[in-house]
Amino acid sequence: MSNNDIMKKLRVAMKFTDDDIIKVLDLANFRVTKTEISAIFRADDHPNFKPCGDQILRNFLNGLIIYTRGPKGPPPAAKV
Repeated sequence: MSNNDIMKKLRVAMKFTDDDIIKVLDLANFRVTKTEISAIFRADDHPNFKPCGDQILRNFLNGLIIYTRGPKGPPPAAKV
């Protein structure tokens, strides 16, 4: 399974639009354009198809964690 397939399946499962994916990537401080995102979701034989690199997938997953759980807060204080 390619990174593109994983992104497509996550997009369907989460019911995300291109704008939602850009927002999730922004949570991981990763900037990407709408054109780049749409190229990832194109068919493999389309002339504008772009393979999804590991960096995009990794940052999307990191942003998805922040999106679902919220930002990481400070560790809890130790009980004495």
